[in-house]
Amino acid sequence: MLRSDSTGSGALAMLEYMPSETDSDTTSPRPTSCFETTHWSVVLLAAGRKSTEGEQALAALCQAYWMPLYAYARCRIGDSHRAQDLTQTFFAKLLEKDYLLAADPAKGRFRAFLLTAMKRLMANEWDKRSALKRGGGMVPLSLDFDIADCRFLESSNDSLTAEQIFMRGWVRTLLDRVFEQLRQEFEMAGKAQEFSHLKVFITATDAAVPTSTVAERLGISVGAVRVAVHRLRRRYRQVLREQVAATVDDPEDIDDEIRSLFSAFG
Repeated sequence: MLRSDSTGSGALAMLEYMPSETDSDTTSPRPTSCFETTHWSVVLLAAGRKSTEGEQALAALCQAYWMPLYAYARCRIGDSHRAQDLTQTFFAKLLEKDYLLAADPAKGRFRAFLLTAMKRLMANEWDKRSALKRGGGMVPLSLDFDIADCRFLESSNDSLTAEQIFMRGWVRTLLDRVFEQLRQEFEMAGKAQEFSHLKVFITATDAAVPTSTVAERLGISVGAVRVAVHRLRRRYRQVLREQVAATVDDPEDIDDEIRSLFSAFG
């Protein structure tokens, strides 16, 4: 689980000075992931045609990004049980494709599509206490509301709107996924200890963390630490862009989406 010191503007700010070129020299093998090649508009198109692969990919995207929607509903309603029912109902409807027919991939943002659809559901279901029955009593995704509530309470702030809480939750979920993929890559390469010591450099400047201390702990030279940090930051940027690419319609929208996410912590 990604800790609070690796979320927010610090991790996104790394994009402002990291090189954008693709480099094939990576620290370790990369796990296969549908998020590396699948944009949400393609998923919607495939799901609309009753493609099993499309439905599975859509479910994977929803599984990855449901927490910000729950936080939005929780902020608007206040009652955790009603927010849980609405979230479950939302995904039951979404995966049944009731909402996919109205989706407009040209608008380009999976998060915008989800939030708009959730707002419409809440407007229709606001006073209905039997909303969960619309899903046939079945929970389409395995949702851990205990973790979601902890996150909501950590991020709740009287000065933030429900939309701002949603956006910050989206960013946190995105960065969780990036860090988890990096952790898995290092673990697969037998470098779990190296990652545990180097990951702090993603959100901190070199001056903030003594490279000599890290070098001593890893049993390598200071120069080797600096090279490893450079490669980690470069790979971090690549993985972040891959994750964002899965949620936009056009690869040209990636940079704009990253700037929009960064503004959530402005």
